Amino acid sequence: MKKWIAGAALALTAMTGPALADGHDSYPERPIMLMVSYGAGGATDFQARIVTMTAGNEDALGMPIAIVNRPGAGGRVGWNWFATEAEGDGYTLGAYNIPHFIAQSIEGGVSYSSDSFEPIANWGADPAVFVVAADSDFNSMADVVSYAKENPGGLTFSGAGLFVGHHIAALQLEKAAGVKMAYIPNNSGGAGAMRAVIAGEVLGGVNNLSDAFRAQAAGNVKILGVFDLERNAEFLPDVPTMMEQGYDIDNASVNFRGVMVPKGTPQPIIDKLAATVPAMFENGRVQSRMAAGGSPMHIMTRDEVLEMWAARQSTLEELLAGL
Repeated sequence: MKKWIAGAALALTAMTGPALADGHDSYPERPIMLMVSYGAGGATDFQARIVTMTAGNEDALGMPIAIVNRPGAGGRVGWNWFATEAEGDGYTLGAYNIPHFIAQSIEGGVSYSSDSFEPIANWGADPAVFVVAADSDFNSMADVVSYAKENPGGLTFSGAGLFVGHHIAALQLEKAAGVKMAYIPNNSGGAGAMRAVIAGEVLGGVNNLSDAFRAQAAGNVKILGVFDLERNAEFLPDVPTMMEQGYDIDNASVNFRGVMVPKGTPQPIIDKLAATVPAMFENGRVQSRMAAGGSPMHIMTRDEVLEMWAARQSTLEELLAGL
């Protein structure tokens, strides 16, 4: 009789175990990791820590999210790892940056593309801006371009890496202004690139609006132009766009940030995250902290992000072929 009961229990476990696994009714059961492909202190890291701070609430995921940084090569190190080694079990999430990883996959030499990942939700859209040190003689983009024309290849400026939003903005500026400048990718990402400007190691830099907003508030830099279609009315209402200053540059370099999982993650987990994460981003505490840090929010659902990824893929293929 005992053997029969044991056998029946084993059979019941075999039947109910997969059903629970397929449904993932209890997900998540332990803390979750969010991989950030950039260093601590940069805009992506700064924002990721804010937008995930309510994950442990009962009305959210009920489990905390820990940030793990895997910086290097403009995000390539982290995204290569995420695409090839990360477990698709719902406990390893990744922060994405668009146009960064799409542009890098178009250029080649990486182990990922947009087909390697499944988006969950988007939290922000951070335009690139051109910055100079607070004591710089440059006070407008006209000053910058004039110097670049007089000193071909002599205007050094920093950015977070190759074929990230900063680099794309730089390429667009060179083309639109008809100048050759010296773009210097920083191995420490946006934070390192900003430090290079402040320290006078370069004459200028392309960086995120959010990083630049905080640096300008601290009196360390001047922001001369925004790489977007419109001024940022919330944070930089007095800073003109590149187009306003006579340079035909669109919003292709605007940095969209959000959460994704590796391809192959079970659909019930994707659905649970897609239903829960946007509400985390909409939390009042999250939004107030983001606003205080000069971080523009742009919340999108999974379906909206899928559309955005596809549109950016098409735009970047055309743009990079022309550049």
